Amino acid sequence: MKAAEDDVNSDPSILGGSKLSILIHDSNFNEFLGITGALKFLETDTVAIIGPQTAVMAHVLSHLANEFHVPLLSFTALDPTLSPLQFPYFVQTAPNDQFQMTAIADMISYFGWGVVVAVFSDDDQSRNGITALADQLAERHCKISFKAVLPPDPTAKPSEVKDQLVRIQMMEARVIVVHTFDRTGLLVFDEAQKLGMMESGYVWIATTWLSTVLDSAPSSKTANSTIGVLTLRPHTPDSERKRAFMARWNKLSNGSIGLNPYGLYAYDTVWMIAHAVNLFLDQGGNISFSNNTRLSRMRGKALNLGALSIFDGGNQLLNNILQSNMTGLTGPIRFYPDRSPLHPSYDILNVYETGYRQIGYWSNYSGLSVLTPETLYAKPPNRSSSSQILDCVVWPGGTTKKPRGWVFPENGRQLRVGVPNRVSYQELVSRVNGTDKVQGYCIDVFLAAINLLPYAVPYRFIPFGDGHKNPSYYELVNMVSLNVFDAAVGDIAIVTKRTKLVDFTQPYIESGLVVVAPIRKLNSSAWEFLQPFTPLMWGVIAAFFLTVGIVVWILERRINYEFQGPLRKQIVTILWFSLSTMFFAHRENTMSTLGRIVLLIWLFVVLVINSSYTASLTSMLTVQQLSSPITGIDTLVTSNKPIGFQVGSFAENYLTEELNIPKSRLVALGSPEEYAVALERGTVAAVVDERLYIELFLSDNCKFSIRGQEFTKSGWGFALPRDSPLATDMSTAILALSENGELQNIHDKWLSRKACSSQVTGLASDQLQLQSFWGLFLICGIACFLALLLYFCLMIRQFRQRFPEEPNASMNGSSRFTRLQTFLSFADKKEDVRKRISKRKRRDMLSNDNGKRIFNL
Repeated sequence: MKAAEDDVNSDPSILGGSKLSILIHDSNFNEFLGITGALKFLETDTVAIIGPQTAVMAHVLSHLANEFHVPLLSFTALDPTLSPLQFPYFVQTAPNDQFQMTAIADMISYFGWGVVVAVFSDDDQSRNGITALADQLAERHCKISFKAVLPPDPTAKPSEVKDQLVRIQMMEARVIVVHTFDRTGLLVFDEAQKLGMMESGYVWIATTWLSTVLDSAPSSKTANSTIGVLTLRPHTPDSERKRAFMARWNKLSNGSIGLNPYGLYAYDTVWMIAHAVNLFLDQGGNISFSNNTRLSRMRGKALNLGALSIFDGGNQLLNNILQSNMTGLTGPIRFYPDRSPLHPSYDILNVYETGYRQIGYWSNYSGLSVLTPETLYAKPPNRSSSSQILDCVVWPGGTTKKPRGWVFPENGRQLRVGVPNRVSYQELVSRVNGTDKVQGYCIDVFLAAINLLPYAVPYRFIPFGDGHKNPSYYELVNMVSLNVFDAAVGDIAIVTKRTKLVDFTQPYIESGLVVVAPIRKLNSSAWEFLQPFTPLMWGVIAAFFLTVGIVVWILERRINYEFQGPLRKQIVTILWFSLSTMFFAHRENTMSTLGRIVLLIWLFVVLVINSSYTASLTSMLTVQQLSSPITGIDTLVTSNKPIGFQVGSFAENYLTEELNIPKSRLVALGSPEEYAVALERGTVAAVVDERLYIELFLSDNCKFSIRGQEFTKSGWGFALPRDSPLATDMSTAILALSENGELQNIHDKWLSRKACSSQVTGLASDQLQLQSFWGLFLICGIACFLALLLYFCLMIRQFRQRFPEEPNASMNGSSRFTRLQTFLSFADKKEDVRKRISKRKRRDMLSNDNGKRIFNL
C-alpha cells in the first residue's frame, strides 16, 4: 500500500498535483481497536478507508461508513453476507467467498464426492463462507455432514483442534474443507498429521488462506504438514507490469516475505481510490465535510464524537469507485451492478513435498479448466461436464488414485443392519433358532453385494420385531432415518412413503400387488358344444346362413335350373344350400357372377367361424375350467366384501389411501395358513399382497388363484440413510450380481417351487363374442346388399328394353298396376338354361371343326 502511495504521488497526471496520504492503523485482530482506529480516521476528515482485515470488524465499520458517507474498501473482509443493500458504502475489491465456495463445490462435484466435513473458525467470515458452501453443494446434490467449529483465529488451542479432529476421524466422510485463517489452519494440519489423518483415503481442501501462506512464508514445516492438500489462490493474469512489480517487491522486502495476490489487490485498491478521487476533482467536486447534527451535542465529551463529520462528496466518490475501468496488477478492474468483480477466478494448487504445483483453474465464466481463464474468455461459456478438466492430483499419502471420499472408520463400530424378524415366508428372511443369526433370500443377496464392494464393511444383523407377528416395515425404515440402524435389509418394497425417509439401493427383485381369490371347478354339461359362442353370436350366424341362401336363390333362380321348380322344392333348396356351406358340401352350382361373388365371401366367413369354433370347443373340453366372482382389483373394490392383507405390508396403506377402501373392510392376516383359512371360510373375499408372497402361497394351495393383472409396479431394495455413499456402491454391486447371473442363482436356491399343475390365473377360455366377428358379418352383409341392388338394376334395364313405355300413354293407377304385374312376370320368367347350354356346345363344336379345316389346308 505504501508502494502504491509512492507510485500515485510520483505520477503528475493523478490528483492534479495533490498528494495522497495513507495513514495505517494496526488493530492486531482486535475488533475494539479496529473500531477506535476508524473513529480516529473519521475525526481527521478522511475521504476513504481501506480495510478492515476481517468481516467481524467490517460489519461494524460499515455502519460508520454509512453514517458518514465515507467509502470503505476491503480486499480481505470477503464475507458474502456483506450486502451492498445493507452496506452501500462498503466495497469488496477482491472476489468474495461466494465465488471461492462455488469453486470448491465444483471441485467436489467434479471428483464425484457427495459428503463433506467442514472445519472453520467461529467468526462471521468463516461461518458465512461455510453457509455459502452448503448452499452450493446442495445445488449439486451434495451436503456437509458435520461442521467442526474452532475458536476464532488466533485463539484456537491444539487441544481444541485435536478434539474436533478426533470426532471427524470417527466419521465416515473423508473429504474435509478447512476455512479459517493461517494460524488456526496450520494448527489443524499439524494436529491432523499427528493423528494420521494426512494419509491415504483423506481429502483436504483449504481455502485461499493456505495459498497466501505458501506464497508469503513457505517453509519445510508447512510443506510437510500439508502434502496432498488442494487449495485455491485468486487468479491474477500474467503481465509485464506484474512481473516488474514483483521484482521490485523482492528489493523492497529484501526477500523476507513473498508476495501473494492479496498484496496485489492492496496495491490496486490504492490506485482505485486515487483514480476515483482524481475523477471526483475533475468533475468539479470539492472535498468538504459537514457536521453531523445528531452528534453535535456530543462535542466536548471524552470520545469527542462531535468532531466526526460527514464527507459531503462521499456518494459521488463511491459512484466513481464502482465505475472504475482500469487495468491493475490483478488485471482488468471493473464491477458489475451487483458489485461483483469482472470474471472472478482462482488457481487450483496441489501441495507436494517441495512446494506446490498448479493443476488447473476455476472461473465464474467456464468452471474448471486446465486452460487459463483469459483463453476461455474469447470463447462462448461452456459449463458442460465434458469441458470440466483438471490435471492429475497427488493426494495425501502420495497416491494419485482418487480417494472414495467415504469409508468405514476403523473405530470398532460395525454397520448396524436391521432385519425384519418374520414369522411367515421365512424363505425371504428368518432368524435361526432364536439366535441373532439370520438367513434367507434377502440376506444372501445382501451378503453377495457386500462381498463385491472394493472395501471391507464390518456389519452385524439386528432382528427387528417381537417374533410373534410380522413387524411394521414402515417402522423398520423409520429406524434407519432416526440413526437407530445404519441399514435395513429384507423384503422391503420401495414405495413413495418410505423413500421420503431413506435412500434405497437398486431393486434386486421386481414386485407388485395382486389379488388372490378362491376358485371352483366348472363341470361339463350335455350342452357344452354350444358354449364356444354366445347366444347372440349363434343367432347372428343362423340369420346370415338364411340370408345368404335367399340372396343366392334370388341371383340364380332365373338362369339356374337347380334353383327352379315348385315352391316347396325351392324352399328346401335354399335351406339345404345355406346349411351345407357350413361344411363346404353344397352341390348346387352358381352360374351368375354376382352369385359367385357372394358365395365366395360367405365361404370365407364360414371358414373363420368354423376355425374359431373348433379351437374354442377344444380348449373348453381339454382344459380345466375355473370360476370366481372376483376377476381383478376392480371387481374387488366394488364388491364391498372383506379384503385380507399381510401384517406389516404397504398393501394396507395403498388400499385405503389410493383406492379409498374403508379400513372396516380390511382384515389383517399374519401367515399363509391364515390366508388359506380366511379364504376357505369366506372371512375375506380375496387377499391383496405382493406377487412374490402370493406365488409362494399358491405353490402349496391349489384351491386359490391370482385374479386379474398386477396393478402396482415396485421392487425390493435395501434401505440406507439419506445421501449415504454406500447406496451407490451397493446398487452397483446389485447390478453386477444381476449381470453375472448370481442374483438368479440365489433366487433359484430359495424361491423356486413347483406350482400346482392345475393352477391358472383366470378362465382358460371365454365365450367368443359377436364383437370379434362383426367386421366379417358387415363385409358379407354389404356384399349381399350390393349384389341384390345391382341385380335389380339390371333387371329393370332389361325390362325397359323388352317393354318400352308408350310415349303418349297416360300413367293412371290401372296402367301402373298393369306394368308392375308385367315386370314381376318378367322377373319371374325362367330361362331355358339347358337349351342355352346345348346351343353353346354346338357353337363351340362348330368353331372347333372350322379350326381343324383351316389347319389342314
